[in-house]
Amino acid sequence: MKKKIFITGASGFVGSHLTEAAQSLGLEVHAAVRNSSKTTDIEPFVDKFVYPNLGNTEDLLKLFDQEKYSYIIHAAAMTKTKSEELMKNVNVGYTEALLHAAFKADMPLERIAYVSSLAAIGPIPYANEGLIDESFPYHPLTVYGRSKKESEIMIQNNFTDERISIFRPTAVYGPREKDIFILFDTMRRGLDPYIGTNPQKLSFIYVKDLVDVLLKGVMTPQEGMQFYNISDGQVYSRYAMAEIYKDIFQKKLWRMHVPLGLVKGIAQISQFLYRNSPKTPVIYPERLGELTAENWGVDITHAQSQLGFDPKYLLEDGLKESLLWYKENKWL
Repeated sequence: MKKKIFITGASGFVGSHLTEAAQSLGLEVHAAVRNSSKTTDIEPFVDKFVYPNLGNTEDLLKLFDQEKYSYIIHAAAMTKTKSEELMKNVNVGYTEALLHAAFKADMPLERIAYVSSLAAIGPIPYANEGLIDESFPYHPLTVYGRSKKESEIMIQNNFTDERISIFRPTAVYGPREKDIFILFDTMRRGLDPYIGTNPQKLSFIYVKDLVDVLLKGVMTPQEGMQFYNISDGQVYSRYAMAEIYKDIFQKKLWRMHVPLGLVKGIAQISQFLYRNSPKTPVIYPERLGELTAENWGVDITHAQSQLGFDPKYLLEDGLKESLLWYKENKWL
């Protein structure tokens, strides 16, 4: 009999790749989605769609008692909102409800993977010789980062002895991703813009490598609670993506550095103009701080030693596959 896996956020960018990878491993995939979710891309890889109230422990408990899951990957999250309270309710509250139900339910649960973010830790100074490992203190820069920090602290306070693997991926890219795609669409127009002139150390993880390590995170025997910082193990300059783009498409780009002071002014104006809108502007002061941060270099030693994590895609390989997908699917 196949073991069952429960994936939240299954219709999202990472979740959609998770369903495909989980099915390829021979698991019975149950995708937790909303009634309004678009599921066309994942239908071939899902054995059953479920529509639980992720904020309701009793609702989840009934589902877990009925379905008897062996693995849970909690990838659902709110990434943008103007209300810090709302984001906390979703990213912390839903996580707490799910964990309470999972560990109370009568099912053969082996392990849960919680998808946090490197944003919970935040960046480090450019001159720092080390990389961001699991021992680094929290200093998030954004509402999203703070919500992930609070969710991690909640887990440590309430579930410290449970079988949970907490993953902090750096910037994730790949087919169907929409945020980093904005950069590629800008390059398609011949532009290669940067904020300010200060150098940066950046890190990335291709979505296929991320879902591989997430599945290892629930299927590999481990002791108690574990934290894993995740990237492809490399550190890149701020110009790396543009150089790869130019090489793949043989396209010249106009590199431009927009003064940081000017962008700060635009970010403040945008935040003011959107003050009464439920939407969030593309650039706002907190987001600007994250985009211009000096160093996001990641130490993945712990994931390598505990899970056998071996990234298959460096930036050049993953970006080539992603850009060709965008082109074939008429995004570019």
